[in-house]
Amino acid sequence: MINKSILREYDIRGIYGKTLTDHDAFLVGWSFSKYLQTLLNRERIMVNVCRDGRHSSISLYLSLIKGLVEGGAAVQSIGIGPTPMLYFSNFIDGEVDAGIMITGSHNPPEYNGFKFIADRSPFFGEKIQKLHEISAEYKADDRHINVAVQDVSYIEEYVNKLLSVCSGIREFKIAWDPGNGAAGEVVEKLCQKLPGKHILLNEKIDGNFPAHHPDPTVVENLEQLKAAVINNNCDLGVAFDGDGDRIGVIDNLGRIIWGDQLLTILAKEILTRLPGAPIIADVKASRVFFEQIKKYGGVPVMWKTGHSNIKQHMKDIGAPLAGEMSGHIFIGDQYYGYDDALYTAVRLISLLSSSGENHFSNIVDALPKTYNTPEIRIECKDEEKFAIVEDLKKYFRDNNIEFNDIDGIRYSSKTGWGLIRASNTQEVLVCRFEADSEAEVQEQISFISRLLKEHNLTLSVD
Repeated sequence: MINKSILREYDIRGIYGKTLTDHDAFLVGWSFSKYLQTLLNRERIMVNVCRDGRHSSISLYLSLIKGLVEGGAAVQSIGIGPTPMLYFSNFIDGEVDAGIMITGSHNPPEYNGFKFIADRSPFFGEKIQKLHEISAEYKADDRHINVAVQDVSYIEEYVNKLLSVCSGIREFKIAWDPGNGAAGEVVEKLCQKLPGKHILLNEKIDGNFPAHHPDPTVVENLEQLKAAVINNNCDLGVAFDGDGDRIGVIDNLGRIIWGDQLLTILAKEILTRLPGAPIIADVKASRVFFEQIKKYGGVPVMWKTGHSNIKQHMKDIGAPLAGEMSGHIFIGDQYYGYDDALYTAVRLISLLSSSGENHFSNIVDALPKTYNTPEIRIECKDEEKFAIVEDLKKYFRDNNIEFNDIDGIRYSSKTGWGLIRASNTQEVLVCRFEADSEAEVQEQISFISRLLKEHNLTLSVD
């Protein structure tokens, strides 16, 4: 059976050679094929497979494909590239039923795993758990299966689609940092066709990630990009995570523009054309988002954190835009509604061009000001983190403190709010705080710190 410890809410992930093995990859492929045959009610299915540049990805790729084929699937290999390119291939190729991305995403080099799309819909939660159940049915035999895999490239089509919103845009100077991740080749090809001057950092795909860790939500990982923007007088800086589905942005003043700010900026333009539309943000988003969406004539919707949760809810309610603090931005307006950091980047460039502003910082500074923290991550074992949140919920109820429990605890303070939730992807608790003053933010931090201390956890803000 597949090692149950690697089955997460949104994907499969583990440490290669320890919790995640080539045999697990084989069973994932075999079980996914069997699942699809039942889902689609036919034996003949086509699965696209893409991989990132991690050293373990090629071995997992070979084992995964053997499992897919033995399970009854036809397979197309689309090479090394970002996760959104895999999603794109599923939406534009009518012969394709599903896709698997081999990637460790933003995790350290020793990690790897799988993300899925099936029937053009998110594949997560109970569906991933079902693969474990199906894998128990596998019985090895002596059959020899000729693994014939067709190689197909979607890079040119994908780049052309990214460029489809850039007709007639002004020329800008932009710094790009794929972080040696899977988006590197696509970014190179994109920049060759985009107008303006482009400065590329760490564009060569390298599974060692020699420059920095490919996670654009961590401030230190954006320092190189920030320096490039300032030193070269760039109009914008863009970073991507290891598989290209999360974005980090630096404005022309060298400031980090967080996911909820980007979402608010994108929503303003979209709502001029789609008034009254619902726009989704996760529970970590600033109250500025919810207030501004109302002001722009939209309907703000708070939802659970998690790219698969957001994608599914977006589809359920017909939202043209959604996003997370983590940099997952989902654009359904003129696009397919999945998280694509490269497409988000070109939409921001197009928005800046059409805004009439000379500087992206002017667009950012037009938003209301609050004091807030970035995401604060507190190491906490998987077997403990959810129980701690449940215990804190009891404390809030016993003390008559109102809170939203759609995903963890989001409570209101005098002029702001605080959040504590268990991550579904890492062994951490996540906190965030916002208020009208720095002093109240500090009061909230002290309040939650006292509660966490009772669980032998320390909340520290650098």
